[in-house]
Amino acid sequence: MTICPCNPENEFAQCCGPYLAGEKLPPTAEILMRSRYTAYTLDDYGYVIRTSHPDNRPSEKDFADEVKIDWLGLDILDTALGGEDDREGEVEFVARYQVKGQKMQQHERSQFIKEEGQWFYQDGDIVKPPQAHSVKVGRNELCPCGSGKKYKKCCYK
Repeated sequence: MTICPCNPENEFAQCCGPYLAGEKLPPTAEILMRSRYTAYTLDDYGYVIRTSHPDNRPSEKDFADEVKIDWLGLDILDTALGGEDDREGEVEFVARYQVKGQKMQQHERSQFIKEEGQWFYQDGDIVKPPQAHSVKVGRNELCPCGSGKKYKKCCYK
């Protein structure tokens, strides 16, 4: 692999590669977010687990039945704090992907915390798109929020 999944303008070896290999720690919340996205694209769930805060860290079992996802790209929309000298940070992003030929996206606002010099993913909130009044979504159709669930089991009210 030469191009980094988190940003096609960067080489993997100079971008996320050293973080996934454990050679360096991500210095900011955004860089941790980017490296976690890259880990998901490579099915490197060990990195995802290691960079999750211990209070809500997933286990290997949580990824055992993972559906095959083709990751299409990452857009960082906003950051708040999360710099090298901060202890907390927030990153808003959209991760685009495809499952069984259907294109979707995950729009999330993630919280990060820095402890003993290392950034960890703490948790995240899905950002649901505003419902356009002129667009009718059937209860059994896929939810427009990109969750992959049927509308009636997700954002239907």
